[in-house]
Amino acid sequence: MMKYLFGPVNSRRLGLSLGVDLVPYKTCPLNCVYCECGETTTPTAAITEYVPTTEVIAELDTYLSGSPRIDVITFSGSGEPTLHSGIGKVIGHCKDKYPQYKIAVLTNGVLLWNPVVRQSLARADIVIPSLDAVSPEVFSRIARPARDITPDRVVEGLVEFRKGFPGKIYLEVFIVPGLNDTESELAKLQEAFGRIKPDRLQINTLDRPGAEDWVQPADRERLLRIREFFALFGAEIIGKPERERSADRHVGGLEKAIIQVLRRRPSTLEDLCGSLGADRGAVEEILASMSEAGIITAERLARGLFYRMV
Repeated sequence: MMKYLFGPVNSRRLGLSLGVDLVPYKTCPLNCVYCECGETTTPTAAITEYVPTTEVIAELDTYLSGSPRIDVITFSGSGEPTLHSGIGKVIGHCKDKYPQYKIAVLTNGVLLWNPVVRQSLARADIVIPSLDAVSPEVFSRIARPARDITPDRVVEGLVEFRKGFPGKIYLEVFIVPGLNDTESELAKLQEAFGRIKPDRLQINTLDRPGAEDWVQPADRERLLRIREFFALFGAEIIGKPERERSADRHVGGLEKAIIQVLRRRPSTLEDLCGSLGADRGAVEEILASMSEAGIITAERLARGLFYRMV
């Protein structure tokens, strides 16, 4: 069973994505109220080799040597990938040995003030950082950051990263109704976006169970108004993939692959079938067995019944 790879999963914005997880659950400088991975158990901004870089590369070689049908290799998962000191080496290995695949990094962006971190992402094709609030009070309520992380520092890091990064930056703003959707906060975000100059601005809201039960998704009408407010940046609302593809093979056996996905994000039966390229009946049988054994729980949201690891 592979430790550091998961999926492939159908990403709402990247296509069929092989996940690479570089930090233990749940290691992050932030404890965002909406995080699909749940509460941050290890809040830290310390950069180190959380898992062996050589082992991550070995797993990638094992999986990618068969030229699987995927669109992108995505660094994401159980925490903040830029905390890992070897992320640049792993990205470089993928670019040199498997140039047919794009490299994406999903990051909260709070470490981009550090020139070493910025350089480690230089060979990625797409970086998707987040900026959910600019005012200190709203930033603190949404992100619940570790010490010494301020919105001003995050913005400055993103501005500097934009200056030197040759790839695409898709900047994400996650709307938490009642916190960062006020006119004053949106205006401050608009000013920051103008300085950062992302290639795309992506508006997101709750799609899976978040870390806090009180977080609710923004309604469609509100999202459309926010998109219009940010029209200057080519803003788009992130939704379900227009076209779901099935993976030609997944990481490990089917039950192991399901576990690997659910460890990192709650998923519906349809999510798992589409992302893992698996028969619906086979996935239902495994989920039923896991539920009976108390390994997973289920929670119903607007998009369906979401399964997650206990």
